[in-house]
Amino acid sequence: MTDIEIAHSVEPKHIREVAEKINVKESDLEYYGSQKAKLPLELIEEEKVQQSNLILVTAITPTPPGEGKTTSSIGLSDGLNQIGKKSVVVLREPSLGPVFGIKGGAAGGGWSQVIPMVDINLHFTGDFHAIGMANNLLAALIDNNIQSRNRSLGIDPRTVIWKRCMDMNDRALRNIVAALGGKTGGVPRETGFNITAASEIMAILCLCKNMDDLQRMCGEIYIGDTFEGNPVYAKDLKAEGAMAVLLKDAIKPNLVQTLEGNPAIIHGGPFANIAQGTNSIIATKMGMSLGDYVVTEAGFAADLGAEKFLNIKCRKANISPKAVVIVATIRALKYHGGKALNEITKEDLTALEKGIPNLEKHIEAIQSFGLAVVVSVNTFSSDTDAEKELLYKHCEKLGIPVALSSGWADGGKGCIDLAQKVVTAAEGNSSKFKPSYELEDQPLVKIEKICKNIYGANGVELSAKAKNQLKRFEDLGYGNLPVCMAKTEKSLSDNEKLKGRPTNFNIHIREFEIAAGAGFIVPIAGNMLRMPGLPQIPSAESIKMNNAGNILGLF
Repeated sequence: MTDIEIAHSVEPKHIREVAEKINVKESDLEYYGSQKAKLPLELIEEEKVQQSNLILVTAITPTPPGEGKTTSSIGLSDGLNQIGKKSVVVLREPSLGPVFGIKGGAAGGGWSQVIPMVDINLHFTGDFHAIGMANNLLAALIDNNIQSRNRSLGIDPRTVIWKRCMDMNDRALRNIVAALGGKTGGVPRETGFNITAASEIMAILCLCKNMDDLQRMCGEIYIGDTFEGNPVYAKDLKAEGAMAVLLKDAIKPNLVQTLEGNPAIIHGGPFANIAQGTNSIIATKMGMSLGDYVVTEAGFAADLGAEKFLNIKCRKANISPKAVVIVATIRALKYHGGKALNEITKEDLTALEKGIPNLEKHIEAIQSFGLAVVVSVNTFSSDTDAEKELLYKHCEKLGIPVALSSGWADGGKGCIDLAQKVVTAAEGNSSKFKPSYELEDQPLVKIEKICKNIYGANGVELSAKAKNQLKRFEDLGYGNLPVCMAKTEKSLSDNEKLKGRPTNFNIHIREFEIAAGAGFIVPIAGNMLRMPGLPQIPSAESIKMNNAGNILGLF
């Protein structure tokens, strides 16, 4: 069966039954039908947060077939519940862009899914819509102020960096000219659209601690300069209050369930190659307040999502994983070892051996934080016994626990060995992670430490434009912020063509951006798209609904 057929084959529990498993009273649930509910922030208890076992799931460098990180996260949480642990899985919300584009849905797969799968992949509880509206309210207020004569802040339209957003892949909106139509249409200027997942509002929602913090962070958004060269912030437009009001429901995490009826919290969805790539601090702390074990994931590989999860999110939230699971597949490692994409299902021990250094580098990256590592080999029917044995023995040689997991085919049962090894790793760890850099380090020093220790680069090179921008941000007092690296997810380097474990390379920073509201500096390596385009054959072409109301083709 397809993922959607499997999802429809399971009779879901009423969400109040799922809530009972984690001792949430029905009166605390804000229902969105019988299978979804919002959770109040008052359920977060800091004492319980510090006692819970947080497990981070990351992966090797992504390949076109995918590694199954979300599937593995859901399967692991179900597996932990099967061995008697009170586990909650906490995930990001899918964006409509990839759903209708090339990637498809993001609710797991096979027998390791969260449901209602269709709702989660579509509008869900409206969080993305609210984020987009808050983003676009600020954009409207900016253009209104530029147009105004009586209350103008003197904003130079040429310096405005704030863009509108929408939750869809639409390359035609990347760069546009707005405010055409004469005097009543506003002051024409160049601008564009980002996808909602790339909006700074998304990053803020996922890093705020409560409503007051959310409103404050919205006010700190840097939007551009005056004609005199002075910075302008959202608070100068008195925008933060109305923006926060639009997010009053979106700030609350969403409770759903896995196919096995176990609790799942889904909230927020920032990109990992240009933002922090993890669900919200609020959702993670909610899970840690309600479960003894919390399984969460970070976008893409350890060099992007996991690094930001630790250096940005965990630092602000004062939390630390007890163990990190690195998901790998044999076919992906063969791809990193030089095997052609159309041949990765064929046995090739040589290609597998050549690809394993990619896994090794991600293991080293996580170990640099002082954290325990468990390797999860997400298995496929094409994997041979010889290939499994080779990878298994290599991990054992490195002294790293490894488990073959089959959550897609077998659900929680297929992840019991992984769950047991994760419990062993978590119980053996009592120390907190060690950040890659100190906030007091100069921004360039922070970048160098990430590039050398996490990516394996020789050094960092800044363009003349990047140097000038960095000096400007340091002069504005942002030198002590963490850095949120923006680079390709397809390689450990900034060149997506370099597979495996590249060596003897530098990271080239083309320019910098500031996310003053979210609280980080963004060094940009290469040309990072904040508004993706649709592929030649979009997934949207295969999605339809029949007269019975069943949606088909959503994977």
